[in-house]
Amino acid sequence: MIIFKENELDVDTYLELRKSVKWKKLSREQAAKALENSLYTVCACEFDRPVGMGRIVGDGAVICYIQDLVVRPDAQASGIGGQIVEMLIEYVEGLRIEGTEMMLDLMCAKGREMFYQNHGFIARPTENLGPGMIQYLNGVKK
Repeated sequence: MIIFKENELDVDTYLELRKSVKWKKLSREQAAKALENSLYTVCACEFDRPVGMGRIVGDGAVICYIQDLVVRPDAQASGIGGQIVEMLIEYVEGLRIEGTEMMLDLMCAKGREMFYQNHGFIARPTENLGPGMIQYLNGVKK
């Protein structure tokens, strides 16, 4: 049985779930600050074992991002990721100011586009939208 816990994601669980899918290693300080600055988190637990999580960041009015979506490899293809995405979408929809449009963005791993398209996201570039871009900042601070 899967239980979803909202806004209870702790640093150890966050780091453990990231490690389970071989994402870049974060320091505990980075992880703690990331969670502290999140608008919303969801952690999926099977019995007492964390098997997935999702996280929203953003300004809560114009734009939000699905920053993290992780499901342990042994729990993938069971519908957990889809349930988390729907909870994240519902949370952001609840923030949207009546009569306004809000963007919910994400950057997905290569090959995962269809999963997100099945939840209403569109791939970029399109006729009107350019490609997403990224810059990694890892040098010495000036």
